Amino acid sequence: MSPATVPARSEIPAEATWDTAALFATPEAWEAELKAVDAELPKLLAFKGRLGDNAATLADYLALQDALSARLNKLFMYANLNHSVDTADPVWLARNGQVMAFLAKARAAMAFYRPEVLRIGAATLARWEAQDARLAVYAHAFDALAREVEHVRSDEVEELLSQASDSMLSARRVHGILTDADLRYAPATDDAGQAIELALGNIASGLQSPDRTLRKTVWRSDRDAHLGVKNTLAACLSVGMKQDVFLARARRYGSSLEAALAPHNLPVEVFHNLIAVFRKNAPTWHRYFRARRKALGVDVLSPWDIVAPLTTTPVKVPYAQAVEWICAGMAPLGDDYVQVARAGLTKDRWVDIYPNKGKRQGAFSSGSQGTKPYIFISYNDSLFSMSTLAHELGHSMHSYYARSEQPFVYANYSLFVAEVASNFNQAMVRAHLLATHPGRDFQIAMIEEAMSNFGRYFLIMPTLARFELEVHERVERGEGLSADGLNKLMLGLFREAYGDAMQIDDEDGPRVGITWGQFATHLYSNFYPFQYATGISAAHALADRILNGAPGAVADYRAMLRAGSALYPLDALKLAGVDMTRPEPVEKAFALLAGLVDRLEGLIA
Repeated sequence: MSPATVPARSEIPAEATWDTAALFATPEAWEAELKAVDAELPKLLAFKGRLGDNAATLADYLALQDALSARLNKLFMYANLNHSVDTADPVWLARNGQVMAFLAKARAAMAFYRPEVLRIGAATLARWEAQDARLAVYAHAFDALAREVEHVRSDEVEELLSQASDSMLSARRVHGILTDADLRYAPATDDAGQAIELALGNIASGLQSPDRTLRKTVWRSDRDAHLGVKNTLAACLSVGMKQDVFLARARRYGSSLEAALAPHNLPVEVFHNLIAVFRKNAPTWHRYFRARRKALGVDVLSPWDIVAPLTTTPVKVPYAQAVEWICAGMAPLGDDYVQVARAGLTKDRWVDIYPNKGKRQGAFSSGSQGTKPYIFISYNDSLFSMSTLAHELGHSMHSYYARSEQPFVYANYSLFVAEVASNFNQAMVRAHLLATHPGRDFQIAMIEEAMSNFGRYFLIMPTLARFELEVHERVERGEGLSADGLNKLMLGLFREAYGDAMQIDDEDGPRVGITWGQFATHLYSNFYPFQYATGISAAHALADRILNGAPGAVADYRAMLRAGSALYPLDALKLAGVDMTRPEPVEKAFALLAGLVDRLEGLIA
């Protein structure tokens, strides 16, 4: 727990860092490319007003737009990846800001595309697709754009909205910098009375400590640091939510929720089905917390006990062991899948592995067509870290196959599909380890890992989704937002989610209420949190098909990975074998959750 265990960035061995030199050999090369792409932007504008001339002109424009977009992605990645591993470095902070401003400029240069293509009309586009083979691949993209015909504005309005896109990220950036780089934590205290200095890199390990005094003081210090800047965080979130509402109205959607889902052909019922099933099954969580209280031997379960170890022999998982277990768990997908994954996790340096001072919170997968997948993590030799690594590898393998198989226009995938492959990997690795390690302590540790993951995706995220819906609706009604009001709303929702199995007294109520302040990314991505819960539901349904030997299950799943965004997300999941328009996959995921609680109750009896 000592801050001495969190090294400076310069102390991390190169082989444990991701290979950003594969993007640009030096910062100077990055600067040169930025200038080169800037010089190319006028070529885009030369097509303005001409896309409807003929098929060849439109095809020429799309080829240029895709090529420049790929180069823009690399420029963004290089600055963002280097900034993420050292958020306090002012040079990379400045470069990250520079590229974000440049992306807004580039988007403005491309803003005429959508309204001009819509004016061409579906019938003409279909005829042109037959005339010019280069346009045939864009048929699905044209169809998706046509679905937004009522929401795409004039050339001038689209250009203005694109120009404003960088400034509309300001609240998100301020929130992230504040929580990643500028928070100061009061020292924690262990059972022996020793003061422990806290930093981002050791908060998670403190919350997983068997020392309850340490867990309590770490949790309170972390929450108090956020409460200390609650008004600034609330101002950021208020701006973010108002921007969502503004954009929904600017594009003539009925609500922020509709604006988030309609472009991906997702009905709002998918959101409401998830929330309804979650609320109905909340007692499963209450039962788990009662089992956890019994296993820990405490009279009252408190928020700092949620990820406390349930055995006295925690499983240590060095990074090399994690790679082996993950590869073994993913073996049913085929040797070629495993070979790519193993190389990415080791010699190809996809992963920035260990914590360092200034490294931002969380974990993510990044990349673009023509680049490696990049995995950001702060690995700490635990089952939880192994699971997170498997999760981010799922994203990266999804990206690897989509970018290998699809043209640039379909090389990415929607948020709704994104959380499926990641949680699928965790489900497969977890099933493998539960089947091959029968020891009681290992079984309990694996159930802990599973419940921690489900806790984030199937308890916290649905609760954040309910919070997000209510806050958006308040803004849509013209109501003001305040830190205390947001905290009160969040606390009420968590009291319902935790039930009577969790004690939250008046002193700790605001500390639970500030939970929303810990999510500097999710709440600024319009209605992203609920898609974690739908994602984990679909993931376990697909893993169940493969583990039970359903005919064609592996081929179906890999077809989904390769599809990218060439299909609407619901259609991609149906291709893999799950229908997320219905509540059954969410119900089945809760049944799996209940089975894990049954298993834990048996082990601690």
